[in-house]
Amino acid sequence: MENPGLVVHGEAAPFSTALRSLVNNRLYSDVRFVVGQERQEVFAHRCLLTCRCNFFQRLLGQEPGPGVPSPVVLSTVPAEAFLAVLEFLYTNSVKLYRHSVLEVLTAAVEYGLEELRKLCLEFVAKVLDVELVCEALQVAVTFGLGPLQERCIAFIEAHSQEALRTRGFLELSAPALLPLLRSDKLCVDEAELVLAARSWARVGAGWRLQAVLERPVAEVAAPVVRELRLALLAPAELSALEEQNRREPLIPVEQIVEAWKCHALRRGDAARGAPCRRRRGTLPREHHRFLDLPFK
Repeated sequence: MENPGLVVHGEAAPFSTALRSLVNNRLYSDVRFVVGQERQEVFAHRCLLTCRCNFFQRLLGQEPGPGVPSPVVLSTVPAEAFLAVLEFLYTNSVKLYRHSVLEVLTAAVEYGLEELRKLCLEFVAKVLDVELVCEALQVAVTFGLGPLQERCIAFIEAHSQEALRTRGFLELSAPALLPLLRSDKLCVDEAELVLAARSWARVGAGWRLQAVLERPVAEVAAPVVRELRLALLAPAELSALEEQNRREPLIPVEQIVEAWKCHALRRGDAARGAPCRRRRGTLPREHHRFLDLPFK
């Protein structure tokens, strides 16, 4: 009886290098993509893409007809991220960069590339910083990446003031901002958080949503604004906020009334209908001794 064969392996590096040379190489390519807003032309090889990725199998499954095939347009993925995806499909490895890893991660999720998704998440964890964290949080919320969302929230809790000043914070969607404002561990005072929420509504995602939905900014921002803990503000701060709110309506009058009620009754439990728990970064104020609600 013949002995079973034995699989032996040659060197992986030369093989990977040879395949990497085919990424975006016109030689022998039989499929052409037009990628991103810049409409960059990218060349690829149908058999390799379809055997490595179900997304491309569905996209390219039919045999091309006679003549020059039309390019496949993928306008939502940036060219750099798409080329990284191709590099991974051709070589099972990829060179990631901080400035584009979230776009590669997004493509990996959309194309169902689980291994590439994991590699991107590991890389994000290593390079996460103040400038990147809000963008990463947005991607995590958009695609339901729970562990990444938890990591981003924990990072922002520890670096709250710096994160609130970034462009990424202003561009957060309401669903991404809500878990932040519900946290007791933010290292920022409520007065700063109120200013940040107003900036978000005025110049960031709130304003853009208002433009798209054709609804007042206050209405669009309402779920976010409800999470502000106005009872933590001192009476003078609350009066100033009330005056600003008359000029630039954002916070519902009822929410301000609830905060005043807490001051008037001098009991924290009077404001249980509106959040009044102190956060980690809440600066002490004289009336806080009446807010007997414990930290979470």
